[in-house]
Amino acid sequence: MPREEEAVCCAQGCACHDHHAHRDHDHVHGHEHHGCACCHPEAHEDHDHGGEGRKDLLLAGGAVVLLAAGALLPEGVVSTVLLLAAYLLVGFDILREAAANILHGELFDENFLMAVASIGAICIGELPEAVLVMLLYRVGEYLQGLAVARSRRSIRSLMDIRPDHARVLEDGAERTVEAKDVAVGQTILLRPGDRIPLDGRVLEGESQLDASALTGESLPRDCGAGDEVLAGCVNLSGALRVEVTRGFQDSAASRILQLVEYASQNKAVSEKFISRFARIYTPVVCALAVGIAVIPALLGIYAWGDSVYNALCFLVISCPCALVISVPLSFFAGVGAASRRGILVKGGNFLDALARAEIAAFDKTGTLTKGQLSVVEILPAEGVSKETLLATAAAAECRSNHPVAQALLAACPNGPQDASEVRELSGRGVSALWRGRRILAGRADYLRSLSVPVPQVDVPGTQVFVAADGRYLGALVLRDTVKEDAAEAVRQLRSLGVKQQVMLTGDSREAAEPIAAQLGLDGARSQLLPEEKLEALEDLRHRLSRKGKLLYAGDGINDTPVLTAADIGVAMGGLGADAAIEAADVVLMGDEPSRLADGIRIARKTVAIANENIVFSIAVKVAVMALAALHLVDLWLAVFADVGVCMITILNALRLNGRH
Repeated sequence: MPREEEAVCCAQGCACHDHHAHRDHDHVHGHEHHGCACCHPEAHEDHDHGGEGRKDLLLAGGAVVLLAAGALLPEGVVSTVLLLAAYLLVGFDILREAAANILHGELFDENFLMAVASIGAICIGELPEAVLVMLLYRVGEYLQGLAVARSRRSIRSLMDIRPDHARVLEDGAERTVEAKDVAVGQTILLRPGDRIPLDGRVLEGESQLDASALTGESLPRDCGAGDEVLAGCVNLSGALRVEVTRGFQDSAASRILQLVEYASQNKAVSEKFISRFARIYTPVVCALAVGIAVIPALLGIYAWGDSVYNALCFLVISCPCALVISVPLSFFAGVGAASRRGILVKGGNFLDALARAEIAAFDKTGTLTKGQLSVVEILPAEGVSKETLLATAAAAECRSNHPVAQALLAACPNGPQDASEVRELSGRGVSALWRGRRILAGRADYLRSLSVPVPQVDVPGTQVFVAADGRYLGALVLRDTVKEDAAEAVRQLRSLGVKQQVMLTGDSREAAEPIAAQLGLDGARSQLLPEEKLEALEDLRHRLSRKGKLLYAGDGINDTPVLTAADIGVAMGGLGADAAIEAADVVLMGDEPSRLADGIRIARKTVAIANENIVFSIAVKVAVMALAALHLVDLWLAVFADVGVCMITILNALRLNGRH
């Protein structure tokens, strides 16, 4: 197996993991190898390209010296011995690998083609060209290995986010242990500069965290007692005592590592095409090469030596390694580029589908909105100040844990908390005694049932009406807060050609429609049960073009069926949503919907580069193969063309390793 392909297999996490696919559509269960016949079905070790590369350079350097000496000397035994020594120096490993593959039934790999071409050249008296064939191929292997190793290092550095050790605090003493041995409930110490080894909750201390390795977000986050912290983040300033809440294998960093590792097992359409293509293509071109060697000679068009030479050139050029290496590498690089932006894509097939997103459906709460109510309108009655209205409402709600109460208290952080005789009627309202007055806060029908005259309020949102001693004081309107970048996300998706964007939510019409209008969505369907969301999704599917894909973004357990049913399921803020992570194809780690547009851009660039490599490789190879059949290409030039095409396509694929 050529080392550069071995590197690709290693780079793609190719150790044949036992991965249970959670989706029915477009999943490939287990691991499927590339179809070049250059890959063996067994797992491959992670080779050190540095050592192999130095060996290649030393052998190539020695071969160049021997080749030059043999070429400069007059033809004879000495020059022949020097040329043969040069040939064996760079070609022995290739010949041995070709022989081993033949014994295993693998006839049509690149080692076989190079062996046949070079031995054939020797048989027809072209020993210097045989040396050049092996020399150029060996140098090409080295350069290709460097390019692929660059991609491997990029992903490894990206995923180097999980420390192996933790400082555990026990009975006031500190000791360093393996992170995998720390149990849930134990306390660990984080000093400034430490990378967090395990997920946990802050018990003591304040600091700022760099979460860029997990979410791609460059700005640090403040944290203090009671806040959750995630493995992979870096503690920037203060010391923290943290109670471990998840084991080593269940931490956020471990889950990211698993997602990226499994991503290579789900092949894109282009990769599947290459696998099928290579299995048919290589035996066909070998048969054509036999025809080129025999038919023109029998017809008297070329001499036998020239016909065989043409066939050898044809064989060398025909090897499909440029396709077999560069196309999977394109998708792997695309997955890595997306990961750097906090976008985890579970495989090339989902990257391919994301590139063709045409209709997008969104859940509301937690996806487009923060899932937190806030006061957006204060509507006092005549003669009542806004401050008095808000303070009275906060006093009435001071002992409630209801989201509405928490929003009112947040809007009046310094408000009174000394109400007594608090009585709450679930779902309707609350009454309390405050400063000698009986105060009420709740729905309009609740106040009316207690003989308080309440006017009609037409402002959309959750309405809280307030009264004191039977006098109406006014109303407060609360709404879910739209995420800062939600409108920009909708605008970017529209600019990318996502022609229809709708909201599918279980919330009320009054809550959903203002948000949809504010964001510029094409519509909103509200008060949907999970099964009704599925029906709505199927309605949207009928509006797709033949190649278009349907995307759904959600964040909770209730979204799991819809995430599974969509062509591309996107989990929002997936670090804390286990069910969403399992069901989704794409996970946005940073919880910003605008990253969805970034993911589509990366996906489209990935697919474009893969298609460029396919078209370029096939076009160049067909052209040069035709020239070889017509006796217009030398053997060394055929090798140069094969290696050159492979290098160009690999470097093109590695453009995705750049920052986006």
